Amino acid sequence: MKTIAVLTLATLAAACSTTRDRGNLTDPEIAMVMRVANLGEVREGNVAREKATDATVREFATMMVNEHTDANVKAEEQLAKREIPSDDSPTSRELDASSAAAADALRASAAGAAFDRSYMDRQIAVHEQVLSMVDKTLLPAAHDKAVRQALTDMRATVSKHLDRARTIRAALK
Repeated sequence: MKTIAVLTLATLAAACSTTRDRGNLTDPEIAMVMRVANLGEVREGNVAREKATDATVREFATMMVNEHTDANVKAEEQLAKREIPSDDSPTSRELDASSAAAADALRASAAGAAFDRSYMDRQIAVHEQVLSMVDKTLLPAAHDKAVRQALTDMRATVSKHLDRARTIRAALK
């Protein structure tokens, strides 16, 4: 339960920053948010691949690592063609800090059914957060066509992952 509280607080802290930055993000700052979101999923997925005891949770974690790595490479390639760099912002820094705190909390928790539930709860929360951020903050602020396309692709992937995470979480005891 303590792990869930830490993960929830970390997610809420990152969500608060999106409100503060709404409408103020540049395309390079949006690029960094996308990058950080993908890398955070890889970081947390790697922890879960090692600690999850439920085979479906391990498979989901592997999917997170593989698909978010691929999504990051694809987005970086699209943005590089348009010469759009990645710049830090309060949103990207807080999203990164949230993921680091979640990964630390997951590492500190014991493996087993409670870990599996905590990881899946985190996945649901962070995917909901990212969908909201894409819809309410990132897409409205994006100017370049390549940034908008990368966000549209990201949204589809995150939505698919959220649906899968909810299904897995519902099946866990």
